[in-house]
Amino acid sequence: MTRFFVFVCLLAVFPVVSTKSPIFGPREVSRVEGDSVSIRCFYPSTSVNRHSRKYWCRQEAKGHCTTLISSGGYVSDDYKGRANLTNFPENGTFVIDVAQLTRNDSGRYKCGLGISSRGLSFDVSLEVSRGPGQINDVRVYTADLGRTVTISCPFKAANLQKKKSVCKMMSQSCVLIADTNNYMNPSYKGRAHISIQGTSQLVFSFVINQVQLSDAGMYVCQAGDDSSADKSNADLQVLKPDPELIYGDLRGSVTIDCDLGPEVKSVPKFLCRLKNEEACDVVINTLKTKAPDFEGRILLTTGNNGRFTVHITGLKKEDAGLYLCGADSDGVPQKGSSTQAWQLFVNEETQIPQSRSVVKGVVGSSVVVSCPYNPKEKDSLKYWCRWEETQNGRCRQLVESNGLVDEQYEGRLVLYEEPGNGVYTVILNQLTTQDAGFYWCLTNGDISWRSVVELKIVEGEPSLKVSKNVTAWLGESFKLPCHFPCKFYSSEKYWCKWSNTGCRTLPSQDQGASQAFVNCSQQSQITSLNLNPVTKEDEGWYWCGVKDGLQYGETAAVYVAVETRVKGTQDARQASAAHEEDAIEPRAREDIENKVLLDPRLSAEERAVKKVEDPAGGSGVPADSSSSAAQGRSSKVLVSVLVPVALVLALGVLVIGVLRARHRKNVDRISIRSYRTDISMSDFENSRDFGAHDNTAASPDTQETSLGGKDESAPTIEDTTETKEPKKAKRSSKEEADAAFTAFLLQANNMAAGAQDGPREA
Repeated sequence: MTRFFVFVCLLAVFPVVSTKSPIFGPREVSRVEGDSVSIRCFYPSTSVNRHSRKYWCRQEAKGHCTTLISSGGYVSDDYKGRANLTNFPENGTFVIDVAQLTRNDSGRYKCGLGISSRGLSFDVSLEVSRGPGQINDVRVYTADLGRTVTISCPFKAANLQKKKSVCKMMSQSCVLIADTNNYMNPSYKGRAHISIQGTSQLVFSFVINQVQLSDAGMYVCQAGDDSSADKSNADLQVLKPDPELIYGDLRGSVTIDCDLGPEVKSVPKFLCRLKNEEACDVVINTLKTKAPDFEGRILLTTGNNGRFTVHITGLKKEDAGLYLCGADSDGVPQKGSSTQAWQLFVNEETQIPQSRSVVKGVVGSSVVVSCPYNPKEKDSLKYWCRWEETQNGRCRQLVESNGLVDEQYEGRLVLYEEPGNGVYTVILNQLTTQDAGFYWCLTNGDISWRSVVELKIVEGEPSLKVSKNVTAWLGESFKLPCHFPCKFYSSEKYWCKWSNTGCRTLPSQDQGASQAFVNCSQQSQITSLNLNPVTKEDEGWYWCGVKDGLQYGETAAVYVAVETRVKGTQDARQASAAHEEDAIEPRAREDIENKVLLDPRLSAEERAVKKVEDPAGGSGVPADSSSSAAQGRSSKVLVSVLVPVALVLALGVLVIGVLRARHRKNVDRISIRSYRTDISMSDFENSRDFGAHDNTAASPDTQETSLGGKDESAPTIEDTTETKEPKKAKRSSKEEADAAFTAFLLQANNMAAGAQDGPREA
């Protein structure tokens, strides 16, 4: 119903309601004779209250309250046949209906629970006004506050052409309000006028729009100015509108549904709260205005044909009071604004459990929010949404219990219906500074249980330490550690894999104390997630966290990517090269040593040529022929290697020549098989000086065999230790000379290698 707003009058009608008693009803009710009244009283919907006695009593002198009707079936004589009391335990209300009101029904009453005068109760004032009609020479008019009233003023034909006027009795005089000479009292200007229907009717009308409480009183209509003027009296009674009652629980929520009519569907809407005689402070409007006290916990939703809805959550006891919803071009209440009144009562004996209204977290860490809901609705859908600062405010849904998660929060957000029994849990991790704000807990059931929590981001470091993003190789084993500080020593540690429907707990392994924390190494712990073998389905978000029973604590998130290890990748090459080097290196050294002993001259020459051709030990690929610098370096290396080698070879030839000349002085001819040579006894004595022990390129314990098997014609180098060894075969002077020459070539090769180091480093 459309109402028109007047500040002072409404404050007089609707004083602030005391919140000491949990019983709530209308403070004042106005009716006229012959009408009926329906009075609704609210009570906390507990099991005890639902079955307690409800009553309606009339207050008498000295505080006594006489019961007129009760839920036990009692009805007083004055109410028999015209009153009844109905209890609605499902929503915590009972209603008293009284018909055929009389002036004698005016008075002060109580609606309550328990025993009259001693139980919980609420005071109600009922005023029954005189009904419209003629009483003696006075005609009675009634009008609702903010509506329009028309007062009829009859006159005689003799005064048809004379001036018409209306005045109002104030004290002992009648103050002119309006006349047909275009006069209008400033208090009525713009909302009242005199209307004459025509010369055929001997009556004129005085019309008042936007009726205010101050308009009530006695009016005198007059046609003519002399003693023959026609006068008539009209008594205007302004009925006080009953505000809509709203009963909310502390920490709960309420919804205000405003219907102002289609004529204001395009006009900005507002909700204001009456606090004093001067103003109605705007709480929210469609022009982006929001009161600071309601920041983060109020929404306005517009509908069709002038309808709009205001949701308020996180109720405080200070929110109780009188509210007006209305429409005005400026979005603020003004005289003449179309309004509706709402009386809000906040029950402090709430069933909604106490929960944190503010949670704090650090960047990179997590927060845990406990959301209450009506325990009777355990199967209802649970939601979590974020309040956003828009034109009317809105709450963007982030997650719900059936598995839907906002794509921007994948891997970060989970809703557990645990611990149950009226509470569910929401965990948000990987916090950023942009996550600060207000969040709502709600269900698709009882809206009165909606709650709000504010998230604040503070300075600090996350308690849990885990890698950010890691890669696991398909088919291989994978271990992911999470480090827990000392304060979680007695808590249960867990790993879980995140999905839209929750975070499934996985097997984990404790690995003792963690070294990631300096001050508590004895009690800090490492818990690892093990995947063996890794499959493609293992890719995704993983959480490590702590909990105590069904109470969840801090968590940390890490994304695990699963990839296939490709052959020939850098990691694979390095691992393969290291393995092959370890396996091949002993065989390579043995082959080189064998080659040196089988053909010492060829081996020395090949190594010298290889070092010349590839001084850097590379793959042997020739350098770019267009590079003069590279050619110059190659020439220098070649000269620096060949010159020392040539000098050493020349010296070696000279030494061999001297030795052979000396050996020919005393020669004995000895034939070993088919091989003949010159040999002397001194050769046997000097053979150890040039034997295998002087061969620096071979191990003393090495024995030579040909690639195809044992070669008896190849020389054999044996250990010369003389401990019970069989007698060794004598060697000829030629064999001794060859062995000495082999030792000499090896020494020359080492000298050449030493000489080569200089140019290579340069």
